[in-house]
Amino acid sequence: MKYLPLIAILRGITTNKVLDIADILIDNGFNIIEVPLNSPNPLKSIQLLVNKYTDKALIGAGTVLNVKEVKDVFDTGAKLIVSPNTNEDVIKETKKFKMVSIPGCFTASEALLALNSGADALKFFPASSLGPKTFNAISQILPKNTKCFAVGGINSSNMKEWIDFNISGFGIGTNIYNPKMGLYEIKNRVEDFTKMYQAISKNKLIKISF
Repeated sequence: MKYLPLIAILRGITTNKVLDIADILIDNGFNIIEVPLNSPNPLKSIQLLVNKYTDKALIGAGTVLNVKEVKDVFDTGAKLIVSPNTNEDVIKETKKFKMVSIPGCFTASEALLALNSGADALKFFPASSLGPKTFNAISQILPKNTKCFAVGGINSSNMKEWIDFNISGFGIGTNIYNPKMGLYEIKNRVEDFTKMYQAISKNKLIKISF
């Protein structure tokens, strides 16, 4: 399966709303969905998503900090592990279970350590502090075709510069979802974000595979 390189980060999602919001996301092309583990009852939300969308989307967990959490997520049937940091043990455990590993990094050393540990892609976080120019400098020493996502503070005013510096994709959180939003607002935000991404990327919705 190929994926639109936009990760929907549903921090704070609850089990009674997760499927309604996932419907909106998938209807608008988002097919990578992350439930951070510091959300209420995250494993149940992930299980619900896996049960309904396992053939339509890459489902998994974010804010995964240790190997026990990797196993807990694996037991739901999810296939994606995202972390805010570079933890060799978490990456290796993720790959042991044949899941997709996207660890967080901020420096060239962390990026190379993550890749050498088996990461499938890199999450540059927080992107708002790193900036696209610093990312560009780091990317010069990474292996060709390394998949890199910018996460944290991504919006309409800064996406184009990241794309100009060949970022692979983005993780999007509060610009499309927070627990206080109603479904109507979420739908409008997701639709607007998809249109914005299409415009900035010149309608080239490049898809990626893992």
